[in-house]
Amino acid sequence: MKAVRALVILMAVMSTFVATVNAQKVYAPGKGVSLPIVIKRVDHIKADEPASVLLGCVVRDDGKVTDIRVLNSPDSQLNQTAIDALSQWLFRPGTKQGKAVAVRISVELTFDRRP
Repeated sequence: MKAVRALVILMAVMSTFVATVNAQKVYAPGKGVSLPIVIKRVDHIKADEPASVLLGCVVRDDGKVTDIRVLNSPDSQLNQTAIDALSQWLFRPGTKQGKAVAVRISVELTFDRRP
């Protein structure tokens, strides 16, 4: 019963999140759509061994990052740290015909070795 309740709550939260992302049309870069430009990033994330995690996300028209998904990771234990780091980034949004638009991009985050 607890598992069902947790699943229902998770589905409600996810549908609200998806509705927020879907409220904006999301573009791919190219064909008149410019890439977002990083203006604030989280660097120097640490792991036991150097590694890179490839994430996909949407940069909204306000420059905030949403809809973060792991595309490739050498170690699932790094995934949440990578998601948390990317969620703190801020971008100058991509544009189409001079207007800010939401753009789907990929970002590779590199983990440095812990001292």
